[in-house]
Amino acid sequence: MTPKMDTTEPILFVLSIDTEEEWEWGEAFPQQDANVSNIDNIPAFQKVCEGLGLRPTYFVDYAVADNPQAVEHILPLVPEGNCEIGAHLHPWCNPPFFGPVGEFESHVVNLPKEQVSQKLENLVKKLEQSFSIKPKSFRTGRWGIDKKVMSLLIEQGFNVDSSVYPFYENEYFHCNGSPSLPYWPDLDYPLKVSSQQMIYELPVTVGFNRSNFELANKIHTAFTKPPLSWTRFNGIAWHTNVLRKNYLCPELSAPNDMISLCKSVIDKGYPILHMYMHSSSLVDNKNSLLGNKDAFTFITNAIKAVIKELSRHYNIEFCTISEAAKKMQERTSPNGSSTK
Repeated sequence: MTPKMDTTEPILFVLSIDTEEEWEWGEAFPQQDANVSNIDNIPAFQKVCEGLGLRPTYFVDYAVADNPQAVEHILPLVPEGNCEIGAHLHPWCNPPFFGPVGEFESHVVNLPKEQVSQKLENLVKKLEQSFSIKPKSFRTGRWGIDKKVMSLLIEQGFNVDSSVYPFYENEYFHCNGSPSLPYWPDLDYPLKVSSQQMIYELPVTVGFNRSNFELANKIHTAFTKPPLSWTRFNGIAWHTNVLRKNYLCPELSAPNDMISLCKSVIDKGYPILHMYMHSSSLVDNKNSLLGNKDAFTFITNAIKAVIKELSRHYNIEFCTISEAAKKMQERTSPNGSSTK
């Protein structure tokens, strides 16, 4: 159901950061004693955000919340009220531990409910101890949401989730068919809209350089798998601008592509833009497709370019994820949801 909205309202802009340990993503998952030195950059990053008017949401995982130095960097930001601390569940470094963690076990949706329950409870307690707040927003590590995770989030008092990654698919789960805009998810099948109002879903912004995102995604997905993957069509389509999958993410898309995506979805009627990134991208590493050197400057310059260009053309209102959820709920009819 399409919501009834006041089109004169400003476009909401959310920046969310998976605030976590750093490691080369192609290597083994770090369990205990993970490196969180990237968090040293959060105070400087927050200053950049405040200079732009941004109100970031930091989805903090256990490795960060359990590190006194990391907490020391983030804790002073909380009482200033210019950001939000949410929860981020990385199964591999979040106790209790249940053995080695491979690709399968790294996805929260693949774990038994009892394991997720214990890990989530420990994460919430650690965030409360470290930051004196009870988090209300959540994102799974490595994306994805299902019935069991949704029910556990409600039990723990979360009211906003951001684990849906539109047009994303891997061998373990997918987000295909999900709404691209905030909605009240079905508790049995969270990729569908329902009338419950206990927990709200706020996906990140992803799209294509073609107006029909669903058709573009079908084509893009078909050429990622046999028998068509050998053609390398998606790579050729990207370089020739025939078909590009664009992400509102400075690690994955250049500023011009992010700006193009924003303008495209605004033209489609999106009332909200959701940029996302990892805190580990603030230090030089091999994980970012773009900002491998002088990462902090690269990432912050990319964000500045997008914000400045959008601010020149649109009425933008910057929000934390919980603020945006509340505003979106106020703008829509009781059972409405954005499904563009």
